[in-house]
Amino acid sequence: MTAVPPLFSPIPPAIHPEHAAIDLRTADWAEAHRIGSDELRHRLVRHGIGTFAARVVPHGRREVVQTLADFVMWLFGLDDGVCEESDLGRMPGELTGILHRLLRVAQAPDAPLLPDDPLADALRDLRTRVDRQGTAGQAARWVACLREYAFSVVWEASHRSAGTVPSLSDYTLMRLYDGATTVVFPLLEMAHGYELQPHERDHRAVRAAEEMASFVITWDNDILSDHKERRTARGYYLNVLRVLEAEGLDHEKAMVTAVAQRDRVLSHFVRVTDHLAETGSPQLRQYVAGLRSFVRGSQDWGISSVRYTTPDDPAGLPTGFCDSPTDDRPEPLGIDTIAWWWDVLPAAPFRAALLPTQRPRRGGLVRVK
Repeated sequence: MTAVPPLFSPIPPAIHPEHAAIDLRTADWAEAHRIGSDELRHRLVRHGIGTFAARVVPHGRREVVQTLADFVMWLFGLDDGVCEESDLGRMPGELTGILHRLLRVAQAPDAPLLPDDPLADALRDLRTRVDRQGTAGQAARWVACLREYAFSVVWEASHRSAGTVPSLSDYTLMRLYDGATTVVFPLLEMAHGYELQPHERDHRAVRAAEEMASFVITWDNDILSDHKERRTARGYYLNVLRVLEAEGLDHEKAMVTAVAQRDRVLSHFVRVTDHLAETGSPQLRQYVAGLRSFVRGSQDWGISSVRYTTPDDPAGLPTGFCDSPTDDRPEPLGIDTIAWWWDVLPAAPFRAALLPTQRPRRGGLVRVK
């Protein structure tokens, strides 16, 4: 098995000062809501999921960081316990029905649906907290992004059912959503008490930055979890290394290629977010800083959590990061579904493209409840 080399990371690390308490509260929350089977829950509470959230949002409101930590615990309970490790992970039709009912709970938590289901009960609690800690728009986006995640994991289940491996282009598109990264984005705003205005949220460069963050986070996860997946998968696993191997590369070359892909995207992500920070509103500057923390926090957790280091059969992961990318060329990767990311840096300043009535208000961040 090819060792994972130190990965390029130009983003400084940080962690919320209450990370230890957040992690303990998430373990308690998982027990109180009976997340997953007893065996799965015993594994999950050892993975430092609260520490993950504390790395992703190192400077945000503690109560929102706690909501993020508990939500990630819920996601692992669903993803590990239902979508991957149970027979439902090979039954896309049945999985669709379960996910749609859970989505309805998230959308309408007062609906008398799945009254005795632990995942539904925990999701109701999470939705109540999202409503309390954010705006109506942020809650609606959170549910919409959860729907994107559900749609993509059903797509993955169809490949698991058939034992097929998607093309690199299809896998890239699926991976932008089945890693549930987009569901975290509204919480990045909530944690700092602001809401992006539509003219910035929907700008192509902002959408590209979000997707690049998702790409780097999920590629890193694929690279760092490869050892775990190959040793524990029930006859089928899917990550970028396996996709590249299906396209004719051996494992060593697949590793080199995947690392180069994430390096080139990460290099462009830095260029785009630098531009947005220089030319956007105070809210947008805070948002792209949040995207960067999400990327780096995922990296730090990925090389340190027992979920991936697997101490009983060491994965041989790096213990740190390097300062130089293996590929920082400014040209797009040869993946058609994401080629547009390299077309978003305009010649004119970002603010010049905004209508006068759309310019951000003076006075810094807009606070919300």
